[in-house]
Amino acid sequence: MREISVSKITETVKQMCIDANYRLSPDMCDALKKAKESETSELGKEILGSLEENLEIADKEFIPICQDTGMAVFFVEIGQDVHIVDGNLEDAINEGVRQGYCEGYLRKSVVADPIIRENTKDNTPAVIHYSVVPGDGLTLTIAPKGFGSENMSRVFMLKPADGIEGVKNAILTAVKDAGPNACPPMVLGVGIGGTFEKCALMAKKALTRPVGEHSEIPYVKELEEEMLAKINETGIGPGGLGGSVTALAVNILTYPTHIAGLPVAINICCHVNRHVRREV
Repeated sequence: MREISVSKITETVKQMCIDANYRLSPDMCDALKKAKESETSELGKEILGSLEENLEIADKEFIPICQDTGMAVFFVEIGQDVHIVDGNLEDAINEGVRQGYCEGYLRKSVVADPIIRENTKDNTPAVIHYSVVPGDGLTLTIAPKGFGSENMSRVFMLKPADGIEGVKNAILTAVKDAGPNACPPMVLGVGIGGTFEKCALMAKKALTRPVGEHSEIPYVKELEEEMLAKINETGIGPGGLGGSVTALAVNILTYPTHIAGLPVAINICCHVNRHVRREV
């Protein structure tokens, strides 16, 4: 049995919040660079150039890469042989978020009640998803999610007869409905299967897969590539002002489902698609 102190978890989470919001992950930097090279529209190239410049300024002057520093979303993989000591795991994560957002001068965007809407003033609580895995490790993945793109996400409860063509249509419908509102070029996380809530969770988790990595399932990999090409044929383009690069990646996860259903969720993320992974 391995013991992990909550103080170590809090310190790790604090730094993850800051790192995710101040520096774009290497896979996203590479994706934006390739997008600029392949974009056919001059205006699109100019917008992508401005996005690159924004990233350089953020890194040089140590300021957030986007003013919407998001709601902190965590995927926690905790080994069954881990014992958390000196406190509570969820409290430790939220304390790390509080410290990271306050000390990192990150925008506090969370309200305590969805109707009363009084700001919590420290960006807590986080949204935390847990999974118990073999071993004595503890892996944390943060994906701060701004709501310009989050608001454009969709869940479709398709019929089995809709098949893969129905899935394709659902993805394209979500993208076209989002248009410029999701701050393209976007990254799409797609969840297929499971239940109403499972497909949405898969769509969110899919966004944390590095851009450029594909599913190991052959037909899913083909679907990712096909949908990326079709989305980029929509002409929405960078900033929604036209061009050949509307999306940087389509990441798909699948799960077994009921004989009577075909749930599909599309979680859209803007061009920053922040994600940081740490072993504690």
